[in-house]
Formats: sequence, C-alpha cells, structure tokens
Amino acid sequence: MAKMTPEARSETLIEALPYIQQYRGHTFVIKYGGSAMEDEQVVDKFLRDVVFLEAVGINPVLVHGGGKAITAKMKAAGLTAHFIDGLRATNETAIHIVEETLDREINPSIVEKIQEFGGRARGFSGKDVFVARKLERQAVVDGETIDIGFVGEAEGVHAAAVGEAVHAEIVPVISPIGSTREGLVLNINADIAAASLAAELKASKLIYVTDVAGIMRDPTQPDSLISSVTIAQIEELIERKVIAGGMIPKVRSATEALKNGVGKIHMIGGHIQHCLLLEIFTDAGIGTEIIH
Repeated sequence: MAKMTPEARSETLIEALPYIQQYRGHTFVIKYGGSAMEDEQVVDKFLRDVVFLEAVGINPVLVHGGGKAITAKMKAAGLTAHFIDGLRATNETAIHIVEETLDREINPSIVEKIQEFGGRARGFSGKDVFVARKLERQAVVDGETIDIGFVGEAEGVHAAAVGEAVHAEIVPVISPIGSTREGLVLNINADIAAASLAAELKASKLIYVTDVAGIMRDPTQPDSLISSVTIAQIEELIERKVIAGGMIPKVRSATEALKNGVGKIHMIGGHIQHCLLLEIFTDAGIGTEIIH
C-alpha cells in the first residue's frame, strides 16, 4: 500500500463499495482451516479481514478446523492419523484429543485475536450447535481394518444462539464437533459442519479457506485454477479425478449447501494475505466460485 499512489488507493476503496452495499446485512459462513491457521502473520491478516467484514455490516460466522494441531497432538500420544474418504478416523483416545484441542485451545485463541483487533466474538463448542449422527465406515490400511470411529455428520443444527450472536453483531466462532441425541461426542469434518450451518442460516455465501487456491485442473500448475464451476461440472470433475481425496467431501458438502439455500460457494487459498477481502471485494477475486 505504501507504494500505491493516492489515486490507486482510492480506486481500491471504490472497487469495494458496490460489494459492501450489496452484502450489508447478509450472513457469510466461513470455514477457516489449513495454512491460514499456521502462520501468525497470515492468521492476523485473516482475522483482521473478519473484523473488517463485521465493521461494514456483513455478518461473518466462523467454523474453524484444527487438523494439523490435532495430528501433532495425536502423534505425541503415539497415535497415527488415518483418513477414510477424506475423513479423520477417530478412536476413543483421539476424540478426547480432538475435543480438548478444538474447544479449549484453538477456539478461545481465535476469539481472543478477533477481540484484540477491535471486533467482538463469542466461542461456541460445536456440541451445542450440531446434532451429530455417527458414520459407519471402514477401510483397510496396510492390511489392517480401520474403523472410522467417533466421526459423524450434522443431521441437525441448533442455530438459535448463533443467530442471537449475529443479531448482536458478535462474530460466532464454532468448533467442528457435534453431540448425538444420546450425548455422544463426535468429530465432524469442518467443511461438512460449515455447510450444514450455512444451509440452516440461509447464508449468502459459504467460504472455504483452505490450503489450496481453489479447484485446480492440475494441482502442480498454479495457473490451472478454475475460477467458476457449476454443480453439474463438479460431478464430472470428480469422475475425471480432477477433484480427489479430501477435496471430495469439501465440494460435495458445498453442492448440498447450494441445493439447501446458500447463495454461493467460494474456495480460496488461506496462504494469500487478506484472502477474504480480495475474494469478496474485488472484481477478479482469487479463488473458485461454485454456483448452480
């Protein structure tokens, strides 16, 4: 910014104006994870973006991940991370690590940072938001049958308290775990949790902040980013294995959210400083949008 002329700076603000006017009063659900949570400078700029959104009248709702921190804690406990269809297998020991890391470490730290930057935030354990249903899946890894364990999906959402926070102009920060109707705590993939919440809130946008710039035709080629894709094209890209691995549950949860009332999906790279502002308030954007 220091190298920009005054005219260029003013043009940047004017470019943002119609988007601020269009989305004032709208709710954006943001899934926050990956590298955007690892580098302190990137974290600070990302959370300043969130405070900016709230300051101009947009209602951001954060559902955060914590995969790398959880993997590190599991490794320290002598547990090996296994993934089945892009979902982390979670045994009885691991679910305690997941809950502790998400609810007592990551969630409060995000809330504290938002407040440090002049915003208001409230932390929610996903147990109080997501009604979970246990998934039944297994896979053979190195000759051993691995059960997915304490992993679920959101079959219901208790959104009243989240909605009250939004109405009070407080940013809800929510961990991706859930509780069954019987009180069993389950790990929920953060992408799936965010999609369920966005559908319940009828959010204008569901934004996935991830380790990759968006959907790529070739992950090894930075210039192969697909800037816009439809629901029908998503299934074609999965069949051609352009979309694979952990990206599959992400895009499938995104398309379900679209079908259930979310306005638009964005997938952006969290490693890009001020990624939210660049995607939302510029004409070109930086990631992939998924539309009907």
